[in-house]
Amino acid sequence: MSDRRELDQELVARSREGDHAAYTQLMDYYQAPILNFVYRMVGNREEAEDIAQDVFVRAYRKLGSFAFRSSRDRFSTWLFQLARNATVDVLRRRQRRPVQSLDEFPLLAPVTVGDPALDAGDREQERAIAAAIAELPEDQRIALVLSVYEGQPYADIAVIMNASVKSVEARIYRARQFLRQRLALFLSQ
Repeated sequence: MSDRRELDQELVARSREGDHAAYTQLMDYYQAPILNFVYRMVGNREEAEDIAQDVFVRAYRKLGSFAFRSSRDRFSTWLFQLARNATVDVLRRRQRRPVQSLDEFPLLAPVTVGDPALDAGDREQERAIAAAIAELPEDQRIALVLSVYEGQPYADIAVIMNASVKSVEARIYRARQFLRQRLALFLSQ
């Protein structure tokens, strides 16, 4: 884990000095996790790609403001903060223009997944999970997606969400409780 942090430190320093190849390496490494996170939040591939691209443009512009102040600071956490903020902006705009149907929330699995081996039952279950996740309050959805799908530790999620670790734990607990109730039909099969 510290190897990734050290590599990120080096790449960030080189990027600040104008080394575009270094920033490209950062983008290449973090593109899929950021895109998947955003996609799981907004449920639309094209929109997720636009938001992810915007996140990397913002990150490049704000690279000077990012600092490795302590041994726990990580570039990935800062990048997920930018992605969270950009995604929340889009979700809030949507509240002003409500979603027409849950069809806008296809399988909220990683964008790269297109497994034809999934049978109809698996697809139905994935759709039910995606629809249930889409119904979660924004803060619970963000915490759950970062934890379950992106594998972020609670401490990093707390930083990303500007919340305490206990608050993150509570949000994830409530989200899981809601999903258990909502998906009881599929869990009993």
